[in-house]
Amino acid sequence: MKIQELKLNNFGRFTDRCIRMKDGINILYGENESGKSTLHTFIRGMLYGMERGRGRASVHDTFSIYEPWENPNYYSGALKFESGGKTFRIERNFDKYTKKADLVCDDDGEQLSVADGDLEMLLGGLNAGSYDNTISIGQMKAETGQALVSEFKNYATNYYATGNNEIDLAQTLECLRGKKKALEREVKESLVRKQAKRERIEQEASYVWRDVHHLEEECGRIAEELKHRQEKEIYEAPESIENKRMIDELRPEKWRIHPVELILFAVIIVLAFMLIARPWNYLVSIIIFLACGVYVWNRMKVGKQQEKTLPEIILEEITPEEEKIPLKRLRWEYAHVSEELKDKQTQYDNLREQLDELDEVSEDFREFDKRRMAIRLAEDRLNELSGELQRQLENRLNGAASGILAEITEGRYTRLLIEEKLHMSVFKEGRRIPLEQLSRGTVEQIYFALRMAASDVLREEEYPVILDDTFAYYDDVRLGNTLKWLAKHRKQVIIFTCQKREEQVLKELEISCHIERL
Repeated sequence: MKIQELKLNNFGRFTDRCIRMKDGINILYGENESGKSTLHTFIRGMLYGMERGRGRASVHDTFSIYEPWENPNYYSGALKFESGGKTFRIERNFDKYTKKADLVCDDDGEQLSVADGDLEMLLGGLNAGSYDNTISIGQMKAETGQALVSEFKNYATNYYATGNNEIDLAQTLECLRGKKKALEREVKESLVRKQAKRERIEQEASYVWRDVHHLEEECGRIAEELKHRQEKEIYEAPESIENKRMIDELRPEKWRIHPVELILFAVIIVLAFMLIARPWNYLVSIIIFLACGVYVWNRMKVGKQQEKTLPEIILEEITPEEEKIPLKRLRWEYAHVSEELKDKQTQYDNLREQLDELDEVSEDFREFDKRRMAIRLAEDRLNELSGELQRQLENRLNGAASGILAEITEGRYTRLLIEEKLHMSVFKEGRRIPLEQLSRGTVEQIYFALRMAASDVLREEEYPVILDDTFAYYDDVRLGNTLKWLAKHRKQVIIFTCQKREEQVLKELEISCHIERL
């Protein structure tokens, strides 16, 4: 890929400014505040777009910083580049009201789609993160970010495992973690439902157990009463009951005349008849007889309606209610309570069985365990594969970066060791020196070598190298060696600088360059 032309219609301080790029080294020279960083940002914005932040973040985001100074509603530009032997032009409107991106092939007029990934395909899969960590170096930003670490892991796993680098390892692991969280959430919800069901069954079982206990007591009480009544019936023999019934028939206790009273009435009538002279004795005897008849009649009538006596009332009050209930009904109640007790015991046993089943590991949880183990195995396998293949890639990266570092340091440092998470150290005369013990200029060279090597290892296509005041910490020797390497190994280099050192060094090295004054 090569950049051919920058057309800034309205971007930052620039309006209707066209800058053409050539092969080899391009130097865009300008004093401070002349727009070098604006051009650097413009290139990135044309390739990857710019999104406006939200809330307070929008005040200091890239979109707001590089809004046009004049007519901010017309926020646009175009970039022409070559890829795969064809020339393409991408035009963007950054304004939120007219935001759009058009991609056209200048050779045949074919209209392509940025949204469908056509631009990403033309860039050979170079995403914004890789762009920032390899070919593009901003002011005071030689160090690479952790995004490069993730990209190396993705590339290592995908390239060696599948032969291409289209699969995102980080995204795959994130997807697996998402599935794991979803599974854990499902398990948790299932446990909550299971616990709720357990509590409901336990509560129902406690109610049923209370009913069983009550019915057992009731059944025992009725059984005791039946036993007592049966023993009482056996004690009161049928003969004595029959004799008592006959005596009651002959001599009722409540409403019939006592025999002594009848004898007394007869004696009175006889004495009156014998002692009173005739004929009055007949009249007196008749009167006394009638009087006795009336008395007897009244006694019989009153006896039938006579209220209960006090002893009878007391005896009735202290008699248990059970003894007032007929024996037949008592037996029916016992059978009914026994049957209800049996049903409640069966219901309680069923509830206990359900609780025991809840204590057992269900088929659902066995399936959960299988899925959890499968996800964990996939994660472990991907991490293991990534680690193993990343070590192979590190060897390639170490070799490529060591070669670049040795060339730009004139053999002072011949080996660069890049370890996990991009921890780096160099070897000098057989001694290992960590990055922290090196000068700032050497550290800048190391990061430069890492970026160039990463670009070579990760991408098959060559891209322009874009440097924005990158050589501030370089002395003339370091600068000359680095520019010499760039001229030899890169087809297009774009250098934004506020100094004339680069131009002078290139002249001394007799390396041609294209210079654009800003």
